[in-house]
Amino acid sequence: MIKEETLARYLEALLRGDRTACRRVIEEALQSGIPANSVYTQVVWPIMVEIDKLNRKDRISPVQEHLATRINRTIVDQLQNKLPRRPEKSKRIVVCCAPTELQELGAQMLTDLFESDGWEVRFLGGGLTNDDLLSFINEYSPDILLVYGTTPKQAPDVRRLIDTIRSVNAWPEMRIMVSGGLFNRAEGLWEEMEADMYAATASEALQIASNYEELPRCERRTINKRKKRRRALLDADSLKPVRVPVGASQ
Repeated sequence: MIKEETLARYLEALLRGDRTACRRVIEEALQSGIPANSVYTQVVWPIMVEIDKLNRKDRISPVQEHLATRINRTIVDQLQNKLPRRPEKSKRIVVCCAPTELQELGAQMLTDLFESDGWEVRFLGGGLTNDDLLSFINEYSPDILLVYGTTPKQAPDVRRLIDTIRSVNAWPEMRIMVSGGLFNRAEGLWEEMEADMYAATASEALQIASNYEELPRCERRTINKRKKRRRALLDADSLKPVRVPVGASQ
């Protein structure tokens, strides 16, 4: 169990940009018997989320955010080889994300944890077009496509990607999972975009993915004739979810 004091010390060292102090906190956690995957999910992940919150609220400077993210990435790189290696599951997952340092860090951590859990993983990072993603999916045939850390600016592209996957129906067995970024802040957005699964944390992503075959596929959508229902729409000006009633209540 990670103590609150440990998290506070790690966050303080990150915001100072003190790499040595950060490594010391992590080493102490490992020496106390906490496994590397728990350090990922209980120290680095929640602090990464906190850094994101502080940055969006302008409570830390851009320099502090950059320092913290770079140090976290260094820590993750060092921890990766300490993760346990579970038996192969013969399951494939592709991870892509928004093209920012912070979101790529979260996606990298998910990649490491899925690999540790026995999945065959391909980490594409951010910056690829939908055509690039679709082409790779066609070649690799993953069981799950995980889109992490979507930003408000990127949301329309993610929506188009999911629409295309649904309309083409070339990968009927593939599930789509979303996590992080805008999906963690706009309740119900993942359902509005017709993703199959949503995970708020890395631990949830692993747990949900392990049972993905038991989950029903999302209802096929005709893009130009959507079923009338209550849905969350993104207001173009505020970039916040707005509930718009359509027809009768469900």
